Order: sequence, then structure tokens, then C-alpha cells
Amino acid sequence: MYIKFCRSYVEDKRDEGGENLASKLSVELEGEKGKQTEGNARLYRVGCFCLTTICAILLLVIIVLSTKLQTGSTDCSGRVKTTTDKQNPSTCSEEQCQDFFPTIHSSRCQPCAEGWIIYGRSCFFLSSFRLTWAESQQNCTSSGGSLAVITSRGVQSFLTRKGKLKYWIGLRQRDDTWNWVNNNELQESYWAERVEHGDCAYLSSERPFEKNWDKASCQAATYFICQRQL
Repeated sequence: MYIKFCRSYVEDKRDEGGENLASKLSVELEGEKGKQTEGNARLYRVGCFCLTTICAILLLVIIVLSTKLQTGSTDCSGRVKTTTDKQNPSTCSEEQCQDFFPTIHSSRCQPCAEGWIIYGRSCFFLSSFRLTWAESQQNCTSSGGSLAVITSRGVQSFLTRKGKLKYWIGLRQRDDTWNWVNNNELQESYWAERVEHGDCAYLSSERPFEKNWDKASCQAATYFICQRQL
């Protein structure tokens, strides 16, 4: 009977110890689980904060770039007080645009096609090959323009400086009257002191711009200048 009592007592203590150990392990596991949940929540908050900061920085960069693009236009009001040509003063020439905005290489500063140069509200193309006057006009119209119509001293000076050869311009004589290809009658002219005979006009860049127009047969072949309005 004594042995049986001792055995029962030992078994009770063992069961009680097992229960205490299980409770202790359960509490420890719950504690670790709680710490892990809290750690995950903290990482989540840190991640959200980082993403929010990155988005804010990107938004700020977009705003700054948009502002620079808007201010870096070809608007020259307040910058260019006078113009050599009577073009719209709010429009820069290619040289002015590049001077004012050297870091901008978009179409804002180069609205003309490759190989064309800008002046005022027009793009000009100085050919590197020779055609007759009629062929030159046809070549220009196929590009959406015409032979150059020189209506101001500024355009005359600009084309003379840019050219190096002799170029057909859009001026032709019909019935003793010189008319431009847009059917406007010639008003201001820049004829050389001694001109040749012919019904078509060309500009010689080898002479001073004040007097460098000359005449030639329309069937002669020379270089030409195309003009296209912006």
C-alpha cells in the first residue's frame, strides 16, 4: 500500500510538472508570436514610409522638370528688344534660342526639318546641287514650300551670310514685271550695279547683301534656296 501511494504521488507530480511545462512553453510561444507580429508591423510601416518618400521625390522632380520646360520655350519677350527682321518679337531665331537656352535640344529650338535653317517664321534650305529655276521651284514645292521670297532686309542679310554660292530665289520676270512665286509684285530689291540678261533672279553670296541679286536664263542650272513657313 505504501508503494502504491508513492507511485500515485510521483505520477501526480509528474503530471503537474508536465502541465506547468506545457503552460510555460505556451506562454513563451505566444510571446514570441507577439514579438514576431509586432516586428512585421514595424517593417510594414517602414516600407510604407520609404515608398511614400520615393513617390514624393519623384513628384517633386516631375514638377521641377515641367517648370523648366515651360520656362525654356522660345518666348523671347523681355529678352530681345529689337529684331533685324520685322518678325514676331516673341519668336527666337535659331541663334537666339540656342544662346538663351543652350541646354535645350528639343524641337522648341529646332522646329525645322534636318538640313533646314530657321529665321523668323520660316525655315530655309540652301541646296548643295544645281537645277533649273523651274526644277528648283518644283523641288521646293515637293517639300511643302517654294523658292525663297525675300521681303525684308533681315532675310536678305541672313541668306547672304548663310550661303556660299549662287542661288535661285523665287523671283521671275513675266511681261516686263518681276513677281515672286506667291504672285506678289517685287517691291524692295537688291540688284547688283551691273546685271546680266535673263528672266529669273538669283542671289550671289559672294557679294555684299545690299547688292547681290543678278539675272540669268531660267534654263540655266544653279543652286537654289527653298522657304517653308512655320
